[in-house]
Amino acid sequence: MNNEKKAEEVAAERMQLISPLVAEGIDPGKAKELKKAICEQTGLSERTLRRYLSAYRTDGFAGLRPQGMGKRRSAEAITPYLLEQAILLRREVPSRSVAQIIQILEWEGLAKPGEIKRSTLQEKLMERGYSTRHMRLYSTAGLAARRFQHKQRNRLWQSDIKFGPYLPIGEGGANKQVYLVAFIDDATRYVLHAAFYPTLDQTIVEDCFRYAIQTSGVPESVYFDNGKQFRTKSMTRTCAKLGIRLRFTRPYAAESKGKIERFNRVIDSFLAEVMLEKPQTLDQLNELFQVWLTECYQTKPHSALDDSSSPQVAFRSDSTPLRLVEESIIADAFLHSESRKVDKAGCISFMGKKYEVGLPFIGHRVEVVYDPRDISTITIEYGNHTPWQAKELTIGEWAGQRPSLPSTIETVSANGSRLLVAAEKKNQVRKERQTRAVSFRKMREEAQPDV
Repeated sequence: MNNEKKAEEVAAERMQLISPLVAEGIDPGKAKELKKAICEQTGLSERTLRRYLSAYRTDGFAGLRPQGMGKRRSAEAITPYLLEQAILLRREVPSRSVAQIIQILEWEGLAKPGEIKRSTLQEKLMERGYSTRHMRLYSTAGLAARRFQHKQRNRLWQSDIKFGPYLPIGEGGANKQVYLVAFIDDATRYVLHAAFYPTLDQTIVEDCFRYAIQTSGVPESVYFDNGKQFRTKSMTRTCAKLGIRLRFTRPYAAESKGKIERFNRVIDSFLAEVMLEKPQTLDQLNELFQVWLTECYQTKPHSALDDSSSPQVAFRSDSTPLRLVEESIIADAFLHSESRKVDKAGCISFMGKKYEVGLPFIGHRVEVVYDPRDISTITIEYGNHTPWQAKELTIGEWAGQRPSLPSTIETVSANGSRLLVAAEKKNQVRKERQTRAVSFRKMREEAQPDV
């Protein structure tokens, strides 16, 4: 992994840490409580959090990228023995902070004052699976769920995937199951976007999420379950780029996202009706669904809303301003990145197609940056080179002309063979050594008296 990609991932992690602190309308008292909770959970100091917040408010997401990553101290600065002792201290009392563990090790004389850096120990504990978050996951007992509801639109979105009907859209007209992805606003129960998709992967969640943002603005936070379609690096990057707090439910706690679960049960009535229509294509199914969604849900009174207003009325009448961003920013936030090795022809294979990268990059691994909605154009990143767009390889009837050699690898003229000159010098030295050895033996023989 190159430093550029690593820096972006670190920035995304830092964004998720401070996201509760950058929410609109948060009062100083609440901010202080949140800072204290974050410090206890992560082992970071309040000073570090203030530095992250200042960098984000000054330069946005780019300000959270670490500077001079190559100069960071190695994470091996702590010895294996001290690490095992730190793990033992964490296991004895899971709530012990990293600072307390370091203090105990210093008081016991196992470590010199200042020998263990808090960031180093925190990183090693996380790698071994003993971070505060890991320990709390296994030690926290199940708690009774309490109902909650945000008071303003776009404060929290919930999403889920529901298995849909089978349609004759497979190869040879075979029946294939489709899947419904939906995003619902917590405060108004308004469905921001929902649609059926032919596959079950992360791209369907991202496509639905992107459309919801384009039509309804950027939410303050989103709430997902722990499915692999939601817990991805791409989703983390997207939320960090757009300043969205990414939250996940506790394992086996489906009741914590009860609003979207309740909506999924409402969908069952649509599935029962649509089977009577027997749609033959995915487009037909989605057309019928959008009509049903508008007439049978969005514009119908909802018992959980004030005055039993409809979700559509509740969302549109909310005075909370929508946070709209430019399409170029949204497109950048939803970009994907994958690594590929350049073959001996200067090309890469990507999504079943061949793209020309260039002969100078043969044998190197490059980063492919692309929009999953449209892979007709991809961007190539490599080292310090300026990113460039790669073209799909076109194979013609005749072989293409071999490109000229770069000036850096062209043959240069020479006045003679450096190999032979060096070999001659080496041979001359060898002869001199042999001559001196022979002369020394003769001198010894002449110096010995006759017996």
